[in-house]
Amino acid sequence: MSFFAEYFPFVTLATALVALLYVVLTTRRVLKYDEGTDTMKKLSRYIRTGASAFLKRQYTVVSVFFVVMFLVLGGLALGGMLYPYVPFAFLTGGIYSGLAGFVGMKIATAANARTANACRNSLNKGLRVAFSAGSVMGFTVVGLGLLDISIWLILLKFVFHEGIEAIAGTMVTFGIGASSMALFARVGGGIFTKAADVGADLVGKVEAGIPEDDHRNPAVIADNVGDNVGDVAGMGADLYESYFGSLVSAVALGMAAFRGHEMAVRAIMLPLFLAAAGVICSILGTFLVRTKENTDQRSLLGALRRGTNFSAVAVAVAAFPLVWFVLGRSFIGVYGAILAGLLAGVLIGLATEFFTSDTYKPTRNLAADSETGAATIIIGGLGLGMLSTCVPIVIIVACILISFFIAGGAGNAEMGLYGIALAAVGMLSTLGITLATDAYGPVADNAGGIAEMAGLEPQVRQRTDALDSLGNTTAATGKGFAIGSAALTALALIASYKDQILELAKRGGLGDPFGHMDLLNPAILCGLLLGACLPFVFAALTMNSVGRAAQSIVREVRRQFKEIAGIMEGEAEPDYKTCVDLCTRSSLREMVLPTVIAVVVPVAVGLLLGPSGVVGLLAGATATGFLMAIFMSNAGGAWDNAKKYIESGAHGGKGSTQHKAAVVGDTVGDPFKDTAGPSINILIKLLSIVSIVFGALVLSCHLL
Repeated sequence: MSFFAEYFPFVTLATALVALLYVVLTTRRVLKYDEGTDTMKKLSRYIRTGASAFLKRQYTVVSVFFVVMFLVLGGLALGGMLYPYVPFAFLTGGIYSGLAGFVGMKIATAANARTANACRNSLNKGLRVAFSAGSVMGFTVVGLGLLDISIWLILLKFVFHEGIEAIAGTMVTFGIGASSMALFARVGGGIFTKAADVGADLVGKVEAGIPEDDHRNPAVIADNVGDNVGDVAGMGADLYESYFGSLVSAVALGMAAFRGHEMAVRAIMLPLFLAAAGVICSILGTFLVRTKENTDQRSLLGALRRGTNFSAVAVAVAAFPLVWFVLGRSFIGVYGAILAGLLAGVLIGLATEFFTSDTYKPTRNLAADSETGAATIIIGGLGLGMLSTCVPIVIIVACILISFFIAGGAGNAEMGLYGIALAAVGMLSTLGITLATDAYGPVADNAGGIAEMAGLEPQVRQRTDALDSLGNTTAATGKGFAIGSAALTALALIASYKDQILELAKRGGLGDPFGHMDLLNPAILCGLLLGACLPFVFAALTMNSVGRAAQSIVREVRRQFKEIAGIMEGEAEPDYKTCVDLCTRSSLREMVLPTVIAVVVPVAVGLLLGPSGVVGLLAGATATGFLMAIFMSNAGGAWDNAKKYIESGAHGGKGSTQHKAAVVGDTVGDPFKDTAGPSINILIKLLSIVSIVFGALVLSCHLL
């Protein structure tokens, strides 16, 4: 065991390389499939070019923010308020987060036509291509996440010869780069994809009465580009940040639980070894995902569940000997915390599936609301989303209580908080395969669009629709999974913030900077109210951004239908490029303010109200942010699947007044589930990490 304690970073480095090797081999397998006809290749090239152009311009804009933040962090490091490595780790976190999204986007745009062509042969072959592309995304995220952490651990331990306490204190600040990049990617990509989707649906499907993904719609290419820059690149950066954040928070709290004790090294090892075990178990699980030739959604869902359930069970089995040999039998309660996290992730996924899948009553009842118009389906969707928050919140509360008390209990609060952090790591330990089941959805969606635009056989679109419909459910499940882990990670980061501030105060010879920690403390109360408000302001900004961007697309599509003769007859090609460019410019302009607010607000509150005010801010934002994210993601997913349920033939089918009402509901839900909702889970973690990074500044300069 002493050998592993000394060289543990190399174990995680080796696992990261295994994950990345799997990515390379899977990519090569995907690229061997045929793209199909010349028309399919041309359409795929349009989508690929548009997605690459957007990411290039997005990263150019984001680089300005990163340069400014690097200089700010560098100034704090020179002033002794941060470890000197933090500014550079900020850059690597942002680069790796962006790279995870970029790799996912590249494979998704390479696999869309290949998936459509594979569906010409069989449903199972189409599933294999799309799922393999999703696997590239999933294992790129976990591989790069472990690679980033491992390299920094090796540098800090073996090159700079830092002690374990300095390593843990430094590591918890490293997430600011990944979180910042994730928020830019999620918000920017989300605005792009939903502006294009809303514009294409409102004018094409509702006003012009043409099918979804019809080549005559000028916004159809922008819509398919949006699937990749929002639902793939944005999601990849988002979940890289979730994965990275859960690990560094567990590292920091493991240090706090055993500060000054030789067990501290082992407490840091455990979450990293657990993540490594999760990578191996997830790779094994991917080989179990296959289905017979049919279009039954339950069969498809069963195929994906077979892989994810196997991985979860395998991690649960592997975690016990890990805890036993790393921490010893005295701390075996930590194993219960890991199991609680794994089980909570599965249960949140099932709850999300129940409220968003059209195989269950909530979404089918929502589809029935279309019988009386768009207003009632919107009301029903809002009610469904609000009601759906109760189950995940109960699951998370139970997970927190079980993890805290079984790991340490009231007698050892530090170990209890470490248990909560390990629950988050456990929940995300199978992220490789969980993300694969999520990321395959946009690939299938693009494949359906290409099948429609290329005029392929009806059964091809039937097969891609079956994959796409399941993709909506797995995407909603993936969002619920990410949001649930965000709540646990945010709570762990709040504990890390408090621990860091107390240590800084102790080193500076100061008293307890928190004073009386109760709601009668006006600083905490004011911070709590400001934090509770912040997710609403953030959601409003992102929703309004989608609305403004969508308006420009609606006007452009209407103009082209009116001014370009022969579009509706199929005799003239629409100007796809203008719609892509409009979405790009709008989304890049609109993404800046929400991200800047997430960075500025915790610093401003800290300088005004002090550390106690920041704790209140983080608690308020975590509570309302978790609920808002679940509500918006589930409502949006239910509206989307209600529309698809009607398109399958229920309640009048395609082209009916019920269908048009469902399209309106889906249009409202688009920014709910793909822009505002999933971005909030990044917000609540970024607030905590920014607070940690600027903790020394707040401690020395606050007014109250």
